[in-house]
Amino acid sequence: MAELNLIIAGVGGQGSIRASHIVGIAAIREGLRARVGETFGSAMRGGAVASHVRIGKGVFAPLIAKDGAEIVLALELLEGLRNAVKFLAKGGLLLTNTRAWMPVDVNIGRAEYPSLEAIKGAVEKLGAEVVAIDATSLAQQAGNVRTMNVVMLGALAGTGKLPISVETLKEVVQENVPPKTIEANLRAFELGFAVIKK
Repeated sequence: MAELNLIIAGVGGQGSIRASHIVGIAAIREGLRARVGETFGSAMRGGAVASHVRIGKGVFAPLIAKDGAEIVLALELLEGLRNAVKFLAKGGLLLTNTRAWMPVDVNIGRAEYPSLEAIKGAVEKLGAEVVAIDATSLAQQAGNVRTMNVVMLGALAGTGKLPISVETLKEVVQENVPPKTIEANLRAFELGFAVIKK
């Protein structure tokens, strides 16, 4: 694979920016060029956040063009849909957490929250695949609900679509989470990986 364009979408407080930096660091560690760019501020907890991660030898710009992402990794369903509609390429993959975390505009009545079936239908109409997992439950099973972003990284690794080894990704997870949470995060990664690999 010459290049991989990945968007990690969620809402502020879910750890999407940390997840994107973990992927970027792991890519660089394996000798690839990586660029990470956030398109929305994460200053407001619950506000929309999307990180663009571009990996490959010839990658220079940090942002992904419209319809240019091979994968949208969604920590939150509605943000996954929003980013998939704009950025996901035909034949791409939306890998999403099924658990809703109501974004601010839904809470204040400016948007309606679609069902998982509606989201799947909309993305499949774009010619893309949807894989949905309950990453929040898996994070709870790992012993810390805040490891949900790492469950999703494990699931992403499980797809085999990342040009990065599972070992390097786990190594970088270990180095970039609080020391007291390393064990829970590694369990979370394994649970996410196993749910896709089975």
